Amino acid sequence: MRHQDNATAGTSRRRLLGRQPIGMLFSLPYFLFVMVVFAYPLGFAVYMAFHKYFFTAPGVSVPKPFVGLSNFQSVLSDPEVLQSFRNIAVFLVINVPLTVVLSMVFATALNAGIRWAAAFRIAFYLPYITASVSLVGVWMLLFSTHGLVNVMLGSLAPNPSWLINEHLAMPSIAFYVTWKQLGFYILLYLAALQNVPRELHEAAAVDGANGFQRFMHVTVPGVRSTTTLVLILAIITGANLFTEPYLLTNGGGPDGASTTPVLLIYQKGIEQQSPDLAAAIGMLLVIVVGVLSLVANRINEER
Repeated sequence: MRHQDNATAGTSRRRLLGRQPIGMLFSLPYFLFVMVVFAYPLGFAVYMAFHKYFFTAPGVSVPKPFVGLSNFQSVLSDPEVLQSFRNIAVFLVINVPLTVVLSMVFATALNAGIRWAAAFRIAFYLPYITASVSLVGVWMLLFSTHGLVNVMLGSLAPNPSWLINEHLAMPSIAFYVTWKQLGFYILLYLAALQNVPRELHEAAAVDGANGFQRFMHVTVPGVRSTTTLVLILAIITGANLFTEPYLLTNGGGPDGASTTPVLLIYQKGIEQQSPDLAAAIGMLLVIVVGVLSLVANRINEER
């Protein structure tokens, strides 16, 4: 009977801790990191979104009443908030398709063994690992009113210029981010292309398929799971855009044409001392990103 009880207790422990309980010990630091850095701030943001929350001095306590959906009603009726979500929609419409198509095409070309492939890999990846501040400075010089791009375009240059034009500011940021992030996604596709059997390409070529047909009917289906990952990462990265509009357009200009929800969260939460409204915007952004990611995943799986 005692042996049976010990066996039952051992089985229960294994169910709780796994076959190797020491693995729980090794994973504990990362679990604590996730709880402190991600889970607690997210839970606290949810709390603030449903309360009238104020920043107070240390040792000072003021009531923080529950207000239900009042904060959400305030931000959804705020033209600045609606404009920021429209801006990020413009960004995603430009950035996500460009990211998927260009990274897949360039990765396919590099995987085919073109000349100077190693140099091209470094060139694609270098902007991704370079500090954003330095790249933004170069980009501003190129696309300023008297920058190199406008000098080359001459009379075709837009007026006002790219980054101070309310119609071109957000598309310009979208192209910049696409260029900067492209190297990372190319590496993802390069890794995926290693798992596509060359025999499939050879069989398609024997059947008379040209290069474009082999790309569409062999390469694209072969990296579908990576495409789903790239779609989701591009959506998440784009929806959390902050550094680029903050630096390129002086905090979301002109007249809020490049303001993003994350930039607005900073402005309302830190500059305007309204953390409850900032938290409500953050919750809306989480919901929007989650829905877009699920839709992108479903569409890609169906195709």
